[in-house]
This record gives sequence, structure tokens and C-alpha cells, in this order.
Amino acid sequence: MSRRFDHLADVEAFIAVVEQGSLTAAAVTLSTTPSVISRAVTRLETRLGAQLLRRTTRSLGLTDAGRLYLEQSRNAFDLIDDAERAIQGQGGALSGRVRLSVPTTYGHYRLPPLLRAYTRRHPMVDVEVNIANRNVDLVAEGFDLAVRLGQLPDSGLVARKLEDAALCLVASPDYLDRSGIPDHLEALEQHVCLPFLMPSTGRLAPWLFRDEERDIDWQPRSRLQVSDDVLGVVHLAEEGIGICQSYDFIVRDRLQRGRLVEVLPLLRGRARPFSVIHAPHRRLSAATRAMIDTLAGHADSRT
Repeated sequence: MSRRFDHLADVEAFIAVVEQGSLTAAAVTLSTTPSVISRAVTRLETRLGAQLLRRTTRSLGLTDAGRLYLEQSRNAFDLIDDAERAIQGQGGALSGRVRLSVPTTYGHYRLPPLLRAYTRRHPMVDVEVNIANRNVDLVAEGFDLAVRLGQLPDSGLVARKLEDAALCLVASPDYLDRSGIPDHLEALEQHVCLPFLMPSTGRLAPWLFRDEERDIDWQPRSRLQVSDDVLGVVHLAEEGIGICQSYDFIVRDRLQRGRLVEVLPLLRGRARPFSVIHAPHRRLSAATRAMIDTLAGHADSRT
């Protein structure tokens, strides 16, 4: 009787190539050579009768068949991981790996205490965190989870809201001494506003206000715009360059130390949601589910 799964090493090589981005990086990860990895992927494509990777001299990309096979094969390896943990760790610690992508706002100001709690509670889990202001492709880039900001489009991804993050308008004492304190919304037209250019749309993010029961989306206009890193507007405001809108959790310490002052506090009351997402129809590992619970505040971050 022939072995049914003697090609699993080739599947592992294929997954490593996608996750690491190149044959060379995959070879380093698996302690072998690029030629061995290349032959493994070729054998797998021959076995399946389909091309999984588009290979050029400069890049690698998944075909539609490769994308489908990647997701299903990852699910299979997750099942094996869960089975091993069920036998080896009955009543024991979680193990495995979680790959998480987060924006800079969340990565610098929200994630650290949560990650500290998670790693202390689950020291056998390997965690890889990508902190960047771009929307990763969960399947193609091999991420288990991603934290996203704002209202999510109907993409088919599974989402769980983490929080509604309150917004406020701030400026430095030096800027307000020089330029005056705006006392109504229209007065902002006479001030240096520091808007952020959203990478997903190429448009300036509106500032969100609430005037009693009325929600206002106000479009800041300025000769100075910040792109890629939204935290840049806070640093510019702190240096006295202008006024910016940010999250309470980012500017709270600066407000307490007097580095920033809240502007138009009567117009606060709006928030933007943060959510954690994962690909649908993918069986989440126990380590990944534990990460979601930690991010959602169902685990004690003070551990």
C-alpha cells in the first residue's frame, strides 16, 4: 500500500515560500537550499496538475489555484497542530504560532499591554506582529488576524469589534498662544489644520464632531498633509505646527503633561471602531482564538 501523504514536506515548502516571500527566505526558514525548495514546489504542482505560483526573476505571486490550495493546506496543518496539542497538552499550555497585523495607532498604544498579558499566559506560542498602515491580504500573506480601523466594507471577512475609540481635537499651548483658540467650528478655517491622507482611498480623512445631537463630518483643508503614518499629525501638533484630530488614548498622556490642549471640547463625542478580522471558512487554532479573546478584553491584561 502506497503512502497517501508522502508529499507533506512539499506542501510545507510551498507554504513557507508564500509566507516568506521568496525561495531563498523559505530555504533559510526550513534549513535547506533554494533549489530543494524549488523542486518541492514543482513536484507539488505536478502532483496537483495546476500551477500554484507565478514566478518571475523579481517576484512570486499566487495563482487562483494557489490561493485556494494555500488556505486549505493551512487549515489542514492547523488541524494537525490541534490534534497534537490535544494529545500532548491535555490540561497543558497552548503552543503554535499567531501572525497578527495591526495599524501603527493600535500597535504602539493599545497592543503592548495586551501582548504582554498574552505572552505571559501562553509562553509557548510564537507571535509575529506586523505594525504598518496598510491592509494586508490575510490569505496571500499568511496572517491569522488583522486589526482594522473604521467601518469595514462587506468583504466577506469575519470581524469582531474591539472598541469604539473616542476622538478629540488638540493643539499645543504654543500654537494656541500664537494663533488664538478657536471657539466654534467655522473658526478652524482660519487655523493650520493637520489632516491625514488615507492610504486606502487617497483622500483626506474627515474630522468627526458632534454638535448636540447632530453628527458633523468636517473636511480639513491645509497646505500641509500627512500620509502613511497617522501618528505624524500628533507629533506635528505637539511641535506647535497646527491642530489635529486624534484618539483619546493616543493624546491622553500629552494632555495630562500639558504638551497638548484640547480644542473645541463641546464638539467631541464621535468615535471610530477598531475590529479584529480573520478569513472566513478557516479553522482558527486555539492560540489564535486566545489572541482574539485577549484583544477583545476577555483576558486580564494586567497579568
